[in-house]
Amino acid sequence: MERLDKILAATGKWSRKDAKALVKAGRVKVEGQPPRGPEDKVAEGALVTVDGHPINTDKFVYIMLHKPDGVVSSTEDPRDETVLTLLPKELRRIGLFPVGRLDKDTEGLLLLTNDGQLAHRLLAPGKHVDKVYYTEVDGVLDPSDCQAFETGIVLGDGTECLPAELEILEDPGQALVTLREGKYHQVKRMLASRGKPVTYLKRLSMGPLKLDPILPPGRWRYLSDREKEELGL
Repeated sequence: MERLDKILAATGKWSRKDAKALVKAGRVKVEGQPPRGPEDKVAEGALVTVDGHPINTDKFVYIMLHKPDGVVSSTEDPRDETVLTLLPKELRRIGLFPVGRLDKDTEGLLLLTNDGQLAHRLLAPGKHVDKVYYTEVDGVLDPSDCQAFETGIVLGDGTECLPAELEILEDPGQALVTLREGKYHQVKRMLASRGKPVTYLKRLSMGPLKLDPILPPGRWRYLSDREKEELGL
């Protein structure tokens, strides 16, 4: 059960003060009935309407974003545009954050949510959630690179990377990389250690969640019921 004014404010469309005013003006109904006041408790999943239009009362929001080049994976930044600026204004006010980070020049799948437990499940080091990237390099990849990834690369600063998978594509300058951890600039550092620096990087999947192939860079959508089910939601 949650206070009605808090539910309305959580949509990001109204402040708590605005929500109270809506209720007092008689513009809000719960299951077709006018509430007694903004402090009324409402059950999860109840039909809440404003001016006859239903609103989303889900506690958590899950958004798939195709992150473009040039924006940073943070909630705010003093210099650069952030991924949250790609969302409508009302969604910027409900506490969304990116689950993990992509470098500023890296494109691809980014999950935005306000569900901290899901973020922990996907990011906790002990979970070893697979993340798949498409990459292009300056150089020619060969079986020795695949073996190095499979064995586990030790970077120049002594950082030990878990065994990973490098699948060379038809063009030997292109590959799919599968990681089970998320160290800083990991794909770029691993390939640089092999003398084949990354020229392009795009995340394709994170656990069961795959980037929608028809979602262009800079665009977003809510996760489907099937995608949420696959994430155990």
